[in-house]
Amino acid sequence: MMKPLLAAAALIIAAPALAAAVVGQPAPAFTATDSNGRTVSLSDFKGKPVVLEWTNAECPFVQKYYSGGDMQKLQADARKGGAVWLTINSGAEGNQGHVTGAQANSRMRQQGFQSTAYLLDTDGTIGRAYGARTTPHMFVIAPDGTLAYTGGIDSIPSANPADIARAEPLVTLALADVKAGKPVGTPTSKPYGCSVKY
Repeated sequence: MMKPLLAAAALIIAAPALAAAVVGQPAPAFTATDSNGRTVSLSDFKGKPVVLEWTNAECPFVQKYYSGGDMQKLQADARKGGAVWLTINSGAEGNQGHVTGAQANSRMRQQGFQSTAYLLDTDGTIGRAYGARTTPHMFVIAPDGTLAYTGGIDSIPSANPADIARAEPLVTLALADVKAGKPVGTPTSKPYGCSVKY
């Protein structure tokens, strides 16, 4: 009886702990390399709203937003409004969705990405710091550096692009509240999508 219990305990300890970032608290600081080999730090964008988008191009929930240009429009609109949009890939080498910088750049050109930068988080450091669980998993950081929103991109957890128009656009609404200097109306929601492939 004791051996199975010890084995189960060992599995729990060995599982990667995802300590989720907390809304209302300072967003975890990070530094990463982008798809062009440049160093990008969250502190570079102090004083601006920042959106973090976890991605995996092979995930149908990500494809839902990219296939018709909806994610690209969100990225462009956010940037026009003065926000920074960081697309982050925490897929480990050998796992589904992992890309090199060159592969990321190729995809961005093909699909017309409008994000500020594409960050390669191959070792999962940023993903684990934020508790990113799904692709997409979205975070909005206020200009003062506090985490203002964490959760799903919208209110309908499906991979069907037809659902985008009728869903509540949670990230868009959160970003609008942050830009207006107001508390976010819905600061947390359940993220949905494919699991992040750490």
